[in-house]
Amino acid sequence: MDNTRSNSGRPGLVVLIGSVREGRFGPVVAEWFARQARAHGRFEVEVVDLADHDVPTELPAVSPKYAGDDYPRPAGMAGLTAALERADAFAVVTPEYNHSYPASLKAAVDWHFTQWTAKPAAFVSYGGAAGGRHAVLHLENVLTELHAVTIRDGLAFPDCFTGWQDGAPLDARAAGHAKTLLDRLTWWADALRTARRTSPYPA
Repeated sequence: MDNTRSNSGRPGLVVLIGSVREGRFGPVVAEWFARQARAHGRFEVEVVDLADHDVPTELPAVSPKYAGDDYPRPAGMAGLTAALERADAFAVVTPEYNHSYPASLKAAVDWHFTQWTAKPAAFVSYGGAAGGRHAVLHLENVLTELHAVTIRDGLAFPDCFTGWQDGAPLDARAAGHAKTLLDRLTWWADALRTARRTSPYPA
C-alpha cells in the first residue's frame, strides 16, 4: 500500500480497514475507495489496516479520555495511534458481523479518544443483503460518543462477493456515490480542521 504523505496542505484522510478476519474482503474495498479519494484530489490519503497493528481487547483501567498522552498503549499500537492523531478525517471500512461491526474495530476505537474528537468520519460498508448498514448504525452511535462528526452520506456494498470484479464494484453508480461522500467529507474536514486550529475543542 502506498501511504506516502506530502506537504500539500490538504487534509489527511485515513482509510481504516476494520476487519482482521481470515479471508476478509476489506482490503479490496479499502483500496478501491482509496483510489477514488486520491483521484478526488482533495485529501492526502493513508490506508491503515488494523491487521498490521497490535490491538488487544484488554484495556487499562484508566480511560484514554482523561489520561491523554500518558495512556499506556502497547508499543505495537504506536503506528496506529500516530495515524489516527494526524488524520483530519476518517473513512471507516467495515463488514457486518452478526448485525454489528468487528470486535477488532471496537478495540481500536476504545484504545483512543482525542484522536477521534472534532473530526469527521464517513463509512464504507460491505456484506450480505444489508451491505453492512447495521454495522454503520452502531458505529455512528459509538463515534458520536467520542465527539466525532459522522457523515450522513456513506457507501454500502451488498452481496460483496458477487457484486465486485477485478477489485471494483460492478455497480456503475458507485464512483458517483463515492464522490458525493468525498465532497461532503472534504467540507467537514476543512471546517473542523480550521476550528481545531482556531480554538481548542471544549473539554
